[in-house]
Amino acid sequence: MRANTFLGLTAAVSGMAIVAAAFSTPASAATATANLGVSATVTNNCTISTAALAFGSYDPVVTHAATNLDGTGTVTVACTKGVAPTVGLGLGSNATGSTRRMTDGSSNFLTYEMYSDAGRTTVWSDSGGGLYAPGAAASKTARNFTVYGRVPSNQDVAAGSYSDTVVATVNF
Repeated sequence: MRANTFLGLTAAVSGMAIVAAAFSTPASAATATANLGVSATVTNNCTISTAALAFGSYDPVVTHAATNLDGTGTVTVACTKGVAPTVGLGLGSNATGSTRRMTDGSSNFLTYEMYSDAGRTTVWSDSGGGLYAPGAAASKTARNFTVYGRVPSNQDVAAGSYSDTVVATVNF
């Protein structure tokens, strides 16, 4: 009985092989190819954010009668790789002419200035030579730029909390 089962199984396997051969692809099958175009457009873009320029306490009678009060803030810019932005700082909400001023909310003002260099010689503004040009972005990674501020000495001002709002702009 075993020989009979073996012969039957061999016949079944042989039959399946013949059926599989009938449905298989011939060795000489043809192929065709085509190219698929792929594209994208990368646009120039930048973002800007700030960290406050907080001067702290100004003492017009003793400490700052003859010494300036300096402080720093930060402008953070992230741009598309290769973009060479310029960064501008407006005059603020309380300026008179080209003089930046903080106010205590009434008629008292404390003048100050913002610079793009640690030596506080290049005024940072929002036009012309006052625009800060940091060069092309090496990557999309955000870059931090220090805003160097100064409240000049010997101002005769009333006690109070002084503030201003300056618009920071990135041009790209």
